Amino acid sequence: MGFRPLHDRVLVRRVTAEEKSKGGIIIPDTAKEKPQEGEVISVGSGTLNDKGELRALDVKAGDRILFGKWSGTEVKLDGEELLIMKESDIMGILDTPSVAKAA
Repeated sequence: MGFRPLHDRVLVRRVTAEEKSKGGIIIPDTAKEKPQEGEVISVGSGTLNDKGELRALDVKAGDRILFGKWSGTEVKLDGEELLIMKESDIMGILDTPSVAKAA
């Protein structure tokens, strides 16, 4: 099933939570916090500004983002749990570290 959010909404897949702590302790499912990092799957067309012109969103499909702990609405599409949120709920886009080229 295809899904495209409307206006300034964004469809996000949460990144998987870590199974172990940095010290090597295995974290049970009941103690895990939901990650506040995700990958943008799909974006809406944008919003209208005061002049009636369409303003495109700053995020695009494939971006890694950070969002608030209580942001978005959880939905299940094709058996996968995803989030739908407004662009204003997104705190920022994560830069992917580039691999240094050997000279």
